[in-house]
Order: sequence, then C-alpha cells, then structure tokens
Amino acid sequence: MPKDDFIRLQHMIDAAKEALSFAKNKTRKDLLSDRMLALSIVKSIEIIGEAASTISKEFRERHKEIPWANIIAMRNRLIHVYFDIDLDRVWDTITDDLPPLIITLEKAVSQES
Repeated sequence: MPKDDFIRLQHMIDAAKEALSFAKNKTRKDLLSDRMLALSIVKSIEIIGEAASTISKEFRERHKEIPWANIIAMRNRLIHVYFDIDLDRVWDTITDDLPPLIITLEKAVSQES
C-alpha cells in the first residue's frame, strides 16, 4: 500500500473515531441545540470524505466494500451546501454508518499492511 494511502486511511479512521467521541452521550436533539457539537461532527465527516477522495484508485478498486462514492458525496454536500445541512442525515451517519466504517477501514489497513 502506498504511504499516502496509509496516511489518508488513518486520517479517516481518526476523524471517524473523533466524531463518535464528540457524539458520545449525546442525542439527536443535542445536535440541534449545540452548534459547537454540530460543527465539530460535520467537520469530522468532511475530513473523512476529503481523505477518501485522495485514496488511490487501485486501493479503492481492491476495497469495494467501502462506500467510497457515498463518503465523498457526503463531504461534497457538507462543503458546498453548508447552508442546508440535513442534521438528521448527519446524525444517522454518526450512529449508523461510522461504527461499521471504522471496522471496515481498520480491516482493510490490516490486510494491506
């Protein structure tokens, strides 16, 4: 695995874990009422998507179990439509998508190391 891929994958894992730590003991309602919480989680998701967009095509082809296009599209939506972010979707990402993504990314890294 190219060093840049390893670094970006680690960025994805770190940002996902950080987002989960921000959301720990929080509820969907907290996301609406706590602007700092919302911004920190959104930024973490943006980092995940930005890092995903720089992963080599070869690595992405070997690891089709990772929803690369969805991850990158989420980042693009958050960056470009910042004024109309769907916090329900952000919350679903945190609660439903990130925990299995972390496991899948860590498995891919270990397979490639």
